[in-house]
Amino acid sequence: MRQVATTEGSVRQETMADVRVRRVTLAVAVGGTLLVMLDFNAPLATLSATAAGLHAGPVGRTWMLAGISVGLASALLVSGALGDDYGRRRVFLAGTSLLAISTGVCALAPDSEVFIVARVVQGVSAAAVLACSLGLIGHAYPAGPGRRRATGVWGASLGAGIAVGPLLAAGIAQASGWRAVYAVRPQPVDVAGVVTLMAGLACLVAGLVEGQQGWGRPMTLTPLLAGAVLLAAFGAVESRRAAPLLDPALFGQPGFVAATIGAFATGLAVIGLMSYLPTVLQRGLAQSPLASAGVLALWSGTSAVAALLARRLPYRLPAGWQLTGGLLLCATGLTGMTGLTTSSTWLRLTPGLVIAGVGSGILNAALARLAVESVPAGRAAMGSGANNTARYLGSGAGVAVVVAVVAAYQPGAHQTPAAATLAGMNTATLLAAGLALLGALTTLACAHRDTTPAPAPTHSNHPAATDTTM
Repeated sequence: MRQVATTEGSVRQETMADVRVRRVTLAVAVGGTLLVMLDFNAPLATLSATAAGLHAGPVGRTWMLAGISVGLASALLVSGALGDDYGRRRVFLAGTSLLAISTGVCALAPDSEVFIVARVVQGVSAAAVLACSLGLIGHAYPAGPGRRRATGVWGASLGAGIAVGPLLAAGIAQASGWRAVYAVRPQPVDVAGVVTLMAGLACLVAGLVEGQQGWGRPMTLTPLLAGAVLLAAFGAVESRRAAPLLDPALFGQPGFVAATIGAFATGLAVIGLMSYLPTVLQRGLAQSPLASAGVLALWSGTSAVAALLARRLPYRLPAGWQLTGGLLLCATGLTGMTGLTTSSTWLRLTPGLVIAGVGSGILNAALARLAVESVPAGRAAMGSGANNTARYLGSGAGVAVVVAVVAAYQPGAHQTPAAATLAGMNTATLLAAGLALLGALTTLACAHRDTTPAPAPTHSNHPAATDTTM
């Protein structure tokens, strides 16, 4: 009897400990993700003040906004793979430490060049946090309703960070200046894969950012060509590796393809447009940085709530279909945001922002779920890295496209600068709605084919297999 009682007691104690570990893991992972999104979105409402303080021109302004996307896109997949192989906790903590250092450099930057470099480093460190936070959650929570709830909370933290970041930054900048925004806060490594992937993605995003100054310029074509060559080299290298950073066979899985396309479409069509919205509101409708951040929060706050509520959707609903529905809602909301004129108020945007926010929340929850479930169990951080790479590669391209479209509308004899800005934004918003619709149709095709489970792990010797605690 005593032995039975002891066994029952130990089982009960272990179960309670497991629950505590999962809750702590989720809290730390969500906290890290929230911190990343705060840093990512800090310049959205303070871009004009920061650029003026550092004497940055039009190109510098674009790089201030897109620099962190360069670092994110180039390092996300690598960070996820390193986390799976060497410990998600180690990579996560290294990322948070580097994020704090690079944020401090932003606060002390003497000129725009140092600030932009620090923003790129922020992106690299943020990649480690994002990839490994979802990887930790994927390992701590087995497949099922519990994981769905946890990934929904993680998805909500993306929207919450976007909502709080610009508001917090604008409030701090208004009270203490823009600098205060940044002051508050055992497999062998596949070296060839790491180098070619990071360099290729960095060159590609850099070319997209430079493209808004003209697509035929050497400063645009050279990095784009270099990026294409390096990514082709990455594909050739990985096809010959026994344990690649990104298994090419995953692209034969409809779920993985749907997640990748859905993430890219989200960044390209939604995040890219919303990232530039506060600047347009300030220039076109003469709103203050704080007010424009509040308008953006209508979208991002709704997204956070929708991601939390997405867990109430039927569990049997495939994540691919959820992706399609989210993108369709985003396309609908973006369409409703068109038609701005100088006589408009922020209320004109409210219906579209709310609808797009609901769609974004559903998307974030579905992408978080697919990022973990569409890859082998031991490669959850890699799946997160691949998914977020697509998201932020898309957002880097999206920002560049939006800026280029808006800049193409120049004031004339019968059009004021404010009217030209709003006319350009109307065109960019319609283009974004079309891209979201195209993404929805593509993910729908993938979801229709997704009848097979995620592939089994190709190798299981991962030191991170027990790395579930912080």
